[in-house]
Amino acid sequence: MTFEVKYTDLAGRIGRLHIKGRWLETPIYLPVIHPVNQLIPSSQIFDIGYNAVITNAYITYRKYGEEAKERGIHSIIGFPGIVMTDSGGYQVLEYGEVKVDPIEIAEYQRDIKSDIAVILDTPTGYRTPRNKAVETVRKTIKAALDTLPIIERGGPLWVGPIQGGDHLDLVSYSVKEMTKLPFDLFAIGSPVEIMNNYDFTTLVKIVMTAKAALPLGKPVHLFGAGHPLTMALAVAMGCDLFDSASYILFAREGRYMTFYGVKRLEELTELPCCCPICSKGLREILEMTDDERVKALAIHNLYVLKAELNTIKNAIREGRLWEYVSIKSKSHPALYKAVKELFTNRKYFKYLDEGTPMFKEKAVFLFDEIDRYRPEVVRHHERVRSLKIEGERAILLVPETYEAALFIKIRRNLREFLEKEDKFFIASPYFGPIPIEVHDVYPLSQNTMVELDEIGEEEKESYRKVLESFKEIVVVFERGKERFSYNLMKILKDLGKEVSRKGPVRILDFIDDL
Repeated sequence: MTFEVKYTDLAGRIGRLHIKGRWLETPIYLPVIHPVNQLIPSSQIFDIGYNAVITNAYITYRKYGEEAKERGIHSIIGFPGIVMTDSGGYQVLEYGEVKVDPIEIAEYQRDIKSDIAVILDTPTGYRTPRNKAVETVRKTIKAALDTLPIIERGGPLWVGPIQGGDHLDLVSYSVKEMTKLPFDLFAIGSPVEIMNNYDFTTLVKIVMTAKAALPLGKPVHLFGAGHPLTMALAVAMGCDLFDSASYILFAREGRYMTFYGVKRLEELTELPCCCPICSKGLREILEMTDDERVKALAIHNLYVLKAELNTIKNAIREGRLWEYVSIKSKSHPALYKAVKELFTNRKYFKYLDEGTPMFKEKAVFLFDEIDRYRPEVVRHHERVRSLKIEGERAILLVPETYEAALFIKIRRNLREFLEKEDKFFIASPYFGPIPIEVHDVYPLSQNTMVELDEIGEEEKESYRKVLESFKEIVVVFERGKERFSYNLMKILKDLGKEVSRKGPVRILDFIDDL
């Protein structure tokens, strides 16, 4: 198995997965195709732009038996691209058992020439009692060990499922045991019920618990994730592949996907989409027969999910995944809560920081309190606190605006106005004290912000650390910055230093020149 990572942002990544002489770009959504009943021909799904799908090996086994071995799964479902097969774990969750053992279904997936195959796992489900959750993890690990001889003989790429549900210690244990085995990919199980209940915060905790112990070089699949609201969040956490039948299940309920949520078709007065289906117009869709309308909605939903993944990929390439996830978070309070959990919980910072490039071609956008936790912002605080800054007097400029022109003018004129021993800092929302020597290092002058008057805890700590050694601190502020300066003065007075609100005349002249 070869997995090449081309671009990263947060824990999200664009990669290439090598499968039997072909390359599959991730992140990718795999539509679920029923091996027997296809309302939408798989060839049409391929034409929409999906070059990989997932189907059910257990249903194939029950319906086609030996025929599928002779023809191959690609012929059975009529799909020319990459085919992933699930072993029947979802049927275990739905019905309690399947009439096949792990070795038998693993051999069957190999024999029908599946490209990616999942061992027979036992999904934990949502809010499962602990004793039952322990049993699902135990059974899944045993199935993996039983299947090991087949896995070692090669064939498809093999997927190791991670179970445990919302019992996070069991998730960690499941990861520990499954990563001892030679799986090509790992899959996080049991999110369907969690997402159906809009418990996205629990989803964050499960995925991030798993990601903390999973190897970076292996792709991660998130079972049952096919909702346009949560895909960006899942990618930001480091999930590479998704599968779901949501496109058809929602269509059967008359539900119409949009980038900001799912609507019932009868609630709409206009169609916020220009896919081939929506181009027909709302009236024509409403006047279709039930079967025609379900098919039309399913095709539309596939276009929305494809466009969502394309948008996420663009965000990763541009270094704007944080911004895009933030935009999506405003679509629903439950999603906002989950994004806040991911972005502001410091125990997740390491994983978001590792994938965020040190330098980007695009300026950073800073909007609100949550953006204080961006890797780019937190990195600055860590760097500036590690600097050894000493001197008699610190001059702290609180400018009226933080536009790039400010830094250009400072660089041009600063030497003329400072004594040799003076240390000059720019007081910035989000970034705190910026030493003039590093003001042009990304992203200190490569950002556009909504300025905040309140000073966050990270900034307070940076002010204390950087300015604690100075005997005198001079604060110079421009008009309109009184409230910010008042909050800043409280921090400086807590240091017990001599603080002068007005700087030397030469500094004031410099400010006027700006």
